[in-house]
Amino acid sequence: MINNKLKILNIILFNYNDRVGKILNYSNIFKSSINKLKIEGRYRYFNEIERKAGKHPYASWISKSKNNDIIVWCSNDYLGMSQNKLVVNSMIDSVKNMGTGSGGTRNISGNSSAIVNLENELADLHSKEKAVVFSSGYVANESALSTLLNILKEPVVFSDEKNHASIISGIKKSKASKEIFKHNDLNDLENLLKKYPEKKPKIIVFESIYSMDGDFGDICGISKIAKKYNALTYLDEVHAVGMYGKKGSGLAEELDLQNSIDIIQGTLGKAFGTMGGYITSSNIICDTIRSYASGYIFTTALPPALANAATTSICYLKESDKERKLQQKNTLLLKKYLANQNIDFIDNKSHIVPIMVNDPIRCKEISNILLNEFKHYIQPINYPTVPVGTERLRVTPGPLHSEKMISDLTIALKYAFKKTQNINFKKHA
Repeated sequence: MINNKLKILNIILFNYNDRVGKILNYSNIFKSSINKLKIEGRYRYFNEIERKAGKHPYASWISKSKNNDIIVWCSNDYLGMSQNKLVVNSMIDSVKNMGTGSGGTRNISGNSSAIVNLENELADLHSKEKAVVFSSGYVANESALSTLLNILKEPVVFSDEKNHASIISGIKKSKASKEIFKHNDLNDLENLLKKYPEKKPKIIVFESIYSMDGDFGDICGISKIAKKYNALTYLDEVHAVGMYGKKGSGLAEELDLQNSIDIIQGTLGKAFGTMGGYITSSNIICDTIRSYASGYIFTTALPPALANAATTSICYLKESDKERKLQQKNTLLLKKYLANQNIDFIDNKSHIVPIMVNDPIRCKEISNILLNEFKHYIQPINYPTVPVGTERLRVTPGPLHSEKMISDLTIALKYAFKKTQNINFKKHA
């Protein structure tokens, strides 16, 4: 009797253990994926910082219950417009008058006069008939591109190989055929276009400034090729709006090519210092996107206060170029200091200065040294934002950085590079 009970118990235990072994352990899967990032040096650590209104580029670093003053060098608030008194007061006054929220989607109860005025201002900024505002630049690209490509009959999209994530996502959400052309390579683009008949719907998607290398897209060359092959042009100007051109419209304006581009996409979250994204184009293209894009139809509209603040910032930068000029001056100054110290950086014509490290773990370590020992804040950039082996510190000097700050940063960088030069980072991975 006892032996039979033991046999039954062993059978039960065996079946239980066998079942447990086959149960999918979700936590282990997620832990494994995180450990993989850490081993490769790609795990992202986010420093908690608190910006100080009126004191840009200073901020507080919240660490170990202490608040340390730091200098921010990696902000996309390129001109410090988020702390411009006119912009700040515009938002404060709007909140007092209209509250904090929009009340819903644009088609239900969120179509405020503030957002309508913003779209009119954006259309004027880019010399287009109409503009459509989205909750972010990412959503603008994803929604506009996927909508256009799904409405056209069996289209082909030609995308620069260095286009960023929101463009790639928008293309993937469509049923369009895709051709990737070599970065800024007009011959490669034209050879790809030649493969398709003239009546085949075609869209060429590219950027005016590529944010990780800081180089310019060939707007003139691509627009000419697009006209030759009857293709629409879609230009992402998110890193250029506010920064270039007489009115701050972007690189297309500076090159007098706005009328050569069919659709211009931009952001309110960088040089304009607020939040949101948009596209500008003809009435019919904008109306099509407004009527079909789920990222527009089914999301809460920008709050009126945010829309008014963005409009104030745009109007201000249409008239004032002192911020742009100071920013350009400081960019040249930083490049001069870096060159004098033989610090490797990509020297392009834009306001973006990528300092090359080319190792993810060393890049993070240099970032830590700058922050912990010198109170200079620059987040490391690694894969998938940039290719493996091209890790960097992306510096964006602004109009409110001083020459002393630039000099101090260069000294700190030289020290950090030297301190980490003999460490075997593969061993420590």
